[in-house]
Amino acid sequence: MDADALTDARRPEWARLDELSRRRSLNGDEVDELIVRYRAASADLAELKTSVGDSPQGAYLSTILVKARLRLTGASDNVIAQVGRFFSSQLPAALYRLRWTTLAVAVVFLLIVVVSAVWVVSDPERLATLGGADMLKDYADDKFTDYYTENPAAVFAGMVWTNNAWIALQCVLFGISGIWPLYAVMQNAMGLGVSAAVMAAHGRLDIMVLYILPHGLLEITCILVACAAGLQLFWAWAAPGRRNRSVALAEETRSLATVAIGLVFALALAGFIEGFVTGWALPWPVKIGVGALALAIFLVYMLVVGRRAYRRGETGDLVEYESGTPQLVAG
Repeated sequence: MDADALTDARRPEWARLDELSRRRSLNGDEVDELIVRYRAASADLAELKTSVGDSPQGAYLSTILVKARLRLTGASDNVIAQVGRFFSSQLPAALYRLRWTTLAVAVVFLLIVVVSAVWVVSDPERLATLGGADMLKDYADDKFTDYYTENPAAVFAGMVWTNNAWIALQCVLFGISGIWPLYAVMQNAMGLGVSAAVMAAHGRLDIMVLYILPHGLLEITCILVACAAGLQLFWAWAAPGRRNRSVALAEETRSLATVAIGLVFALALAGFIEGFVTGWALPWPVKIGVGALALAIFLVYMLVVGRRAYRRGETGDLVEYESGTPQLVAG
């Protein structure tokens, strides 16, 4: 068999196969055509290999068949494309799905803070159980504010970032228990409420608010989002709906793991603000403005960018090539 003659005879068919392999999207008829042409070209390559062995014509056809095979079976994107999709679609969509759960958790958190603060500060005996009068006065006058400046800014920022990131990861990873996120909400809210009670009893509640707001706006929001993600994971297990329980749990775990990873970056920003802004000698309007801007960016990303990604069909889960073909559900 003449390899050149076969190449000349089949060149239009091979070119069509190459064209179909390069297209970003194919309709049903084009997919069928791609399969037919792939099989025909494979037969041509087998004939070339049998007749003439290795040849330039065979190498050329092999290149076309490799692209066609990848087009049929799918191929993962490169790392840059995956990172871009993560931050532009998967993460904001996953955050957007948590908006109402986060709001409910935030309301409960604030309620616990207020109730615990009022409960403690309204009774001197309860306040006294927290420590001696001198110790509480020292905490209100010095210890609370010294906490933000007693370590180098970079060390302090790294310390609070890793601590808060670990708390957020725990809330998501252990969320399936249904208990851990609630415990985290209760613990953080009561701790903040008790601190507020001590500061209020010594007339320094305003100082506490000024020191909490710059970093706390974003930091507390991230922790609440993590708690909401954990509770949603628990709900996927407890009430999977029409999905199989294992399928629902797998889908939500992948999606909410996306949230956990994203919160690590958001908490890095909060840690930077706590280390380099909260304790620094800057005007308080500037400090609070920085914190408010950071929170605004996060909320726009979560609610505006997230809504757009969600409407495109994103959920935060992996694409089908990465996660495997989903189980079909009747109805």
